[in-house]
Amino acid sequence: MLKLSFACHDYDHVRDIFEPEVITEGIELTQLKLPVEEIFFRFIKFGEFEISEHSFAKYVSLRSKNQARGVAIPVFPSRVFRHSAIYVRTDSAIKQPKDLEGCRIGIPEWGQTAGVYVRGALADQFDVDLSSIKWIQSGVHQPGRSEKVKFNLPKWVNLQPDTDHNLNDLLLSGAVDAVITAHPIQSFKDQDPRIARMFDDPRDVELDYFGKTKCFPIMHTIVIRDDVLNENPWAAQTIYKGLDQARERCVTRLSDATASAIPMPWIFSALRDSRSLYGDHDIWAYGIEENRATLETFIRYCFEQGIADSLMSPEALFFENTFESFKV
Repeated sequence: MLKLSFACHDYDHVRDIFEPEVITEGIELTQLKLPVEEIFFRFIKFGEFEISEHSFAKYVSLRSKNQARGVAIPVFPSRVFRHSAIYVRTDSAIKQPKDLEGCRIGIPEWGQTAGVYVRGALADQFDVDLSSIKWIQSGVHQPGRSEKVKFNLPKWVNLQPDTDHNLNDLLLSGAVDAVITAHPIQSFKDQDPRIARMFDDPRDVELDYFGKTKCFPIMHTIVIRDDVLNENPWAAQTIYKGLDQARERCVTRLSDATASAIPMPWIFSALRDSRSLYGDHDIWAYGIEENRATLETFIRYCFEQGIADSLMSPEALFFENTFESFKV
């Protein structure tokens, strides 16, 4: 029996892989439920876990440099449209995306996956000139946050660190005109009337983006360490199958009208909308072909923004025995 540690956030569509109902043939998993920021840091920096949830942007970057600690399988536990990640002051003249041109925008990391998608969407959807923006890097809550990966940034990127102030204080003081961050700044969470999202109700904007690009942003993937795959290449397909079964079990629970699986009203309406979004694919589908439009869009964003050193194919990102599975 191959014993492997698996560090991952406690997702409802993942947790069944650690239960007896989901069989991972030949593998015994040790579950490590940790904050995603800690998981990313410990795996990228030290490779502490055999299987790890991984920032998608950082993985694409490291893979393009042949520096990744492992190879991903096409499983995507976290996916979020990110038009809601842009914060401005309510007294600001910024009312629409083009107003961001020529501004100072705070970011926690150039390589944060959410930020890569936002910048890509600003350019693709709204024709925003990203080169006109001065990017200020600092922590969301603490100053001095730095990149976990070294990038070869294009010449048009004007990026400067601020090691003395956090993003919340920079926006409140007017030192930056906007902030782009996956993790909301504290003043917004505190419902400070001085701070708002640029898109007050981003759903329609995000649906428009999806309609034009067919891109449902992938935030995280799952990476298996090289030493495990070198000695046990079969483990990739086994973990992939187990995670896909866990996802299917989660969707089945959510779809059961006998009793609500989560404490939210109108969950079945949300499921209907999600099925419409996915079209012919399963809800939250894994795999390369099912997600090709999203993968190709994000890889292009990474290359254009200097996150990746080369424009790779989706197949170049993932372990080859997970490209397809057998059919009976």
